[in-house]
Amino acid sequence: AAPRPAHGCGSGALLGRFGVLLQALLALCAFSTLMLKRFKEPKAERRPWRIWFYDTSKQAIGALFIHFANVFLSDLTEEDPCSLYLINFILDATLGMLLIWLGVKVVSWIVQHKKYTYLVFGEYGDPPQAAAWIGQCILYLLIMVFEKTVISLVLLIPGWTKLQQILLGYIPNPQLELVLVMFVVPFIVNAIMFWVVDSLIMRKYKQKDTLDINGSIETPRARRTEESQVLLSPDMDFDQSESDQDISGLRGTNQKMKQPSYQVVI
Repeated sequence: AAPRPAHGCGSGALLGRFGVLLQALLALCAFSTLMLKRFKEPKAERRPWRIWFYDTSKQAIGALFIHFANVFLSDLTEEDPCSLYLINFILDATLGMLLIWLGVKVVSWIVQHKKYTYLVFGEYGDPPQAAAWIGQCILYLLIMVFEKTVISLVLLIPGWTKLQQILLGYIPNPQLELVLVMFVVPFIVNAIMFWVVDSLIMRKYKQKDTLDINGSIETPRARRTEESQVLLSPDMDFDQSESDQDISGLRGTNQKMKQPSYQVVI
């Protein structure tokens, strides 16, 4: 058996029976915040369940990758794995969140520039296509790989051992440390992260204002401009013959008005 340190959890504690139970409870509670977010959306803009599943499943895949990567990295050394996991998690929630935001923005710009419609985050076609969801999942997973690689390089900077002692060195009970590391802190931080990331990768409501008419995109501003031009333009629907008669009659009246009158004096 691996020796257990004087303080903190021992090697393999993260994947033990109690640790796995905490992780399952964490996943259930954390993703319930995404369901709460859906019900908080306005009814007119609330996503259908299928679209909601496509959006949230990308986060589920990314979160599972980050979680198991942190568990793997935490057991690589002889240090307290709970402390190492907590450090990884804190970096993911701070610097990693910035990297995810940057990655989503860069990927979205490239996709829109290349006009890959089905790879735009939150756009799955009408009706929704599973191929679009798979492509977006791959893109999001690549962003997670980039984020975790940068965080792993940051962990190579010396000095993290002192932070481990500061974070959890005062907790003598390994079970309590495991609960704090695997459930309490991740639940609070994941709830915030899931809410923010879901807002980044979901379809933006302002995109619904555009209408595809005969293959062209028409915005509300363009429609208002066109309507104003129609209102200001002369009416071309009346009968041409009637318009000619009206114009000729109007000309005759003008000529009569302009014709000089003469008075004969005898």
